[in-house]
Amino acid sequence: MARRSSLYKNARQFGHAQEFLAAEYLRGYGLKLIQCNYQCRVGEIDLIMIDSCRVLVFVEVRFRRSGRFGTAIDSITREKQRKIRRTASHFLISYPQFSNRICRFDVIGISPSQLSGGLHYEWIKRAFE
Repeated sequence: MARRSSLYKNARQFGHAQEFLAAEYLRGYGLKLIQCNYQCRVGEIDLIMIDSCRVLVFVEVRFRRSGRFGTAIDSITREKQRKIRRTASHFLISYPQFSNRICRFDVIGISPSQLSGGLHYEWIKRAFE
């Protein structure tokens, strides 16, 4: 049991590290972080940010070790999209100061770069509605 707990903890830490990298990447494009890992009974949203046009952006972060199984957007099923939308609705009800904002759903994929040995970011704005 300790081993499973350890694996879960490591996977969770890895996920948080990817979310941090994604937030830093998006900050470089002028987005401001409102909240990280917003959770409610419906689900979780990795990043909630505001862009330079004051649009509220709900961001799903995906790490892909390779493109063998598709892109970041390919990994977000209709059910996952539905959960993200419902969680976003919960956020807007819980934080009424944001309820009049235009909203969008973005996906950011992070993968190892074959060329540089660093990381490659794929930012998909308006990935779904």
